[in-house]
Amino acid sequence: MAMGIFFLILSFALLALRSCADPANFGYHGRYGPKKWGSLSPNFSACAKGKHQSPVDLRKENIVYSKELKPLERHYHSSNASLVHNGFNIGVHFDGKVGDLRTDGEVFYLKQMHWHSPSEHRFNGKQMEAELHLVHQNEEGSFAVVSVLYKLGNPDTIISKMEKKLVELAKESSAGYVGAHVDLGSFNVRHVKGRGQSYYRYMGSLTTPPCKENVTWTILGELRSISLQQLHLLKAPLSPQFKNNARPIQPLDGRKILKYSGQA
Repeated sequence: MAMGIFFLILSFALLALRSCADPANFGYHGRYGPKKWGSLSPNFSACAKGKHQSPVDLRKENIVYSKELKPLERHYHSSNASLVHNGFNIGVHFDGKVGDLRTDGEVFYLKQMHWHSPSEHRFNGKQMEAELHLVHQNEEGSFAVVSVLYKLGNPDTIISKMEKKLVELAKESSAGYVGAHVDLGSFNVRHVKGRGQSYYRYMGSLTTPPCKENVTWTILGELRSISLQQLHLLKAPLSPQFKNNARPIQPLDGRKILKYSGQA
């Protein structure tokens, strides 16, 4: 009896350890890659069957200038933050309320930000070097994501301030250990929001499982620049399965992309 209880406890311990080591249960190539996401779990069915999936290619023929769109209304301030290994990307998590985005009469609160490399969204077929997602959520659980694309060039000033922290995170991650985090101290989100003088808007989904179709996407027209060294730093803490963590382009399925152009 005692031996049976011992093996039962051991089984639960091993299961818990496996869950901590591989919480994502998806990847970006092979049998866990994007083409397989829809079959990996019943909760991921939208990844295969959804009709409003993200990311998309922002092609000229699918873009409509809109007079209904308004300048982006964002209110951000400083907050203590941590640089976090999320398993499938590197992100910044905030300790408290850090600000909001207001669109179509709704308020979406900034929850976290994270990077993908290469970019997930594209401009006329061109994929950029990286993409930053500022993830907001309203009280009902819907999302509004502001996307910033990066081209290869001069170092990004925001990433420059956390380069030493990225090196530290890579060491703490221990070749991909999930959950490692490094304190960033006070972090001012206003430095990353961009001017928003032009942006693209469409309705889509999360770009990772479960691929829920409850996301209002805003892709800024203004590109930031990132150095090759900074790209390496963003990838260094991740395991090989997630170093290139961009979901392939999804069909528009009749959707139009709205464009705002004017003074922010």
